Amino acid sequence: MALVLLPGLNNLIEDISDEKKLPPQVVEAALREALLKGYERYRRTLYLGISEDPFEEDYFSNFDVQLDLDEEGYRVLASKIIVEEVESDDHQIAIEDVRQVAEDAQIGDTVVLDVTPEKDDFGRMAAATTKQVLAQKLRDQQRRMIQEEFADLEDPVLTARVIRFERQSVIMAVSSGLGRPEVEAELPRRDQLPNDNYRANATFKVFLKEVSEVPRRGPQLFVSRANAGLVVYLFENEVPEIQEGSVRIVAVAREANPPSRAVGPRTKVAVDSVEREVDPVGACIGARGSRIQQVVNELRGEKIDVIRWSPDPGQYIANSLSPARVEMVRLVDPDGHHAHVLVPPDQLSLAIGREGQNVRLAARLTGWKIDIKNANEYDQVSEDEVVAGLIAQRQEEEALQAEAEARLAAEQAARAEEDARLRELYPLPEDEEEDYGEAEPGGEEEAVASAESEEAAEAAEVIEAAEDTDGDEAR
Repeated sequence: MALVLLPGLNNLIEDISDEKKLPPQVVEAALREALLKGYERYRRTLYLGISEDPFEEDYFSNFDVQLDLDEEGYRVLASKIIVEEVESDDHQIAIEDVRQVAEDAQIGDTVVLDVTPEKDDFGRMAAATTKQVLAQKLRDQQRRMIQEEFADLEDPVLTARVIRFERQSVIMAVSSGLGRPEVEAELPRRDQLPNDNYRANATFKVFLKEVSEVPRRGPQLFVSRANAGLVVYLFENEVPEIQEGSVRIVAVAREANPPSRAVGPRTKVAVDSVEREVDPVGACIGARGSRIQQVVNELRGEKIDVIRWSPDPGQYIANSLSPARVEMVRLVDPDGHHAHVLVPPDQLSLAIGREGQNVRLAARLTGWKIDIKNANEYDQVSEDEVVAGLIAQRQEEEALQAEAEARLAAEQAARAEEDARLRELYPLPEDEEEDYGEAEPGGEEEAVASAESEEAAEAAEVIEAAEDTDGDEAR
């Protein structure tokens, strides 16, 4: 068999394997596919300027490339079927030609033949195609391995190292575990923290936000420093009671990128204890704030409020507005999750927070709409009237929504009923086959009578419609 020599083939495979962090077997498979595409390109170029390309899309499906790593070269092989009369030279071979070397050959058998072109005949276009396809195949293999490696990662928080900057994004190097190669991940602008200093080779804890399955330029891993999952992870690692299960994190509300630079990042964490004797807030803060300080340091000074969760909505809302002191919580619309919180005048700005950040986070944490009210100026009668109007408006909107859903369900049911009726009048071919298979004696006469009655009914409907039209025109 002819062999096209590729000096340094083994070194090439090793270099690509080291550079792309891919197993040598994967690189060999990609190289075989690329060389096969190059051979296809070589065959097609033979017809350029002479005639139309005669090859269909799957014409070369019976061709393959064999790498010889010992002699550092490759061969192009074609599987051909033995036939009496050849119609396609690339897919068939005459039995009389095969029996010259194999007397026991039979029609229908398959033989593998060497069809490797000379190296000088391969051409520049075919070589360029091979190079392009190899690069694409290697990228596809890298993408596939990254997806498999990171998609089912148990620990979504990784240690990342800053590599470079692209536009407003930070490109970081991350690894899925000890001894695993680093891959690139993108930290978009919206997922960065304003207090972070992203300098070259600086390391950060990041939350694995997404593993992109869509082919794209650049990293396919997207990480975040602003995700609430990062806060949960940091507390789990700093608080042994959370690891043991005696303390649990119920909810987290985070504003890592406030709408104004005058407001810093802030997070509220609601915790609860499974064991009555354990103080969940004290466990998370630690002695002299040692535990929560570790979390704050990792988040570059972000403010964190740890509050105690309560099954009582009023108490939970009051706790969520910490550090403000609350006098009373009125659940004015429990069904609509609307509450009025009464605070002393000196606590009003603290409860609302700078640019409304404190009450905004409390509302996200509890899931309630919270209105902060001055306790000294609160008029319950007038406030109840306003709330009653809001409740009526909400109930009206819910009734309209329910009516729309009911109307949609009725329309769908009517459409299904109409489809069933039309299917009875005009059966589909498969329905007719089923009817024929289940026909019984006397069924033909019944079918004829049914058809006649249906035709009569349709004629009556047409006459009635015509009469209605005449009446409308007369009017």
